Amino acid sequence: MEKITQTAGRNQLGNFAPEFAHYNDDVLFGENWNNPDIDTKTRSIITFVSLISQGITDSSLKYHLQNAKNHGVTKEEAAAIITNTAFYAGWPKAWAAFNIAKEVWTDNDESKVSDKDKYASTIMFPIGVSNDAYANYFTGHSYIAPISTSQVKMYNVTFEPKCRNNWHIHKAKEGGGQMLIAIGGRGYYQEWGKEPVEMKPGDVINIPANVKHWHGAAPDSWFSHIAVEIDGVETENVWLEPVTDEEYNKLK
Repeated sequence: MEKITQTAGRNQLGNFAPEFAHYNDDVLFGENWNNPDIDTKTRSIITFVSLISQGITDSSLKYHLQNAKNHGVTKEEAAAIITNTAFYAGWPKAWAAFNIAKEVWTDNDESKVSDKDKYASTIMFPIGVSNDAYANYFTGHSYIAPISTSQVKMYNVTFEPKCRNNWHIHKAKEGGGQMLIAIGGRGYYQEWGKEPVEMKPGDVINIPANVKHWHGAAPDSWFSHIAVEIDGVETENVWLEPVTDEEYNKLK
């Protein structure tokens, strides 16, 4: 069972009521919610039914309804549970609960949202459009969005899981090269003859001119980086052979 970690108590009341924050984060959620005697889905249902029964229809109910959804409670199950609760807790309480539940289980349910769109919501820059112009030089699917096309050219390049570009070289007589700034997910960068370097948001890779290398997503994660083109003299991007599955599958 995935461990539940809560920090709301300390974030909101840590300075004002540290003992309450401790009980909320470490005992209620830390010990009680992580007790394996009841699965998390069942515990979520018990919790939101208890809140509805007490007539609590503030943000705490919405939080626990969302938590229930996150742990597998479907819209149909939620509607049936709240309807059943209405007979015991009262019709007006159920009406109030349904108004909140409709905000959580919308017609735009997450199950209809693509993995790409889910990932896009986690980063601050747009994913952009399919990187068709360079598709021949990528294994898997990638996307590109211009961030700046004047002064310093910068592009957000996003790789789906397992996607990577071919080995390539940013050639230049003087200056040149490239800078990568990771902004989302998890990926890798590797120079020829060296071990791969894992990249996470905030990591920066400075790629000298005339160095053979590749970069792309980890096997289990989307990945985005800002690619910054460094000005130089007689610059040229030379694409080489793909990164083989044998090479790539050694990554974790």
